[in-house]
Amino acid sequence: LRLLPRQRYLRAERAEVSALERKRNVLCCLITRILKGEKQLHIDNLVFRVIDACQKGELGPGLQFPSFCCHSVDVLSCVLHLLNQGYLRRQEERPHVLEY
Repeated sequence: LRLLPRQRYLRAERAEVSALERKRNVLCCLITRILKGEKQLHIDNLVFRVIDACQKGELGPGLQFPSFCCHSVDVLSCVLHLLNQGYLRRQEERPHVLEY
């Protein structure tokens, strides 16, 4: 067993982080684009539409991820991120409905 030089591990780690950041950015853009069109949407419906768009490759203009795969956990994580950033809101009387 022989370990590769440390520098190779750092490059691989940076590439992995960069890919995860790109994925999060694409999902956040997709969530925002869907909610801009709908104004408000039930969170389950939003998750379904985002996953469906990813599977169909309909990520938006200029966004190409041929092997792009996302799961509900990825989408919900991005929804929480957008809520914390103030881009999305939840209705107080109906917290399962998101608004742009």
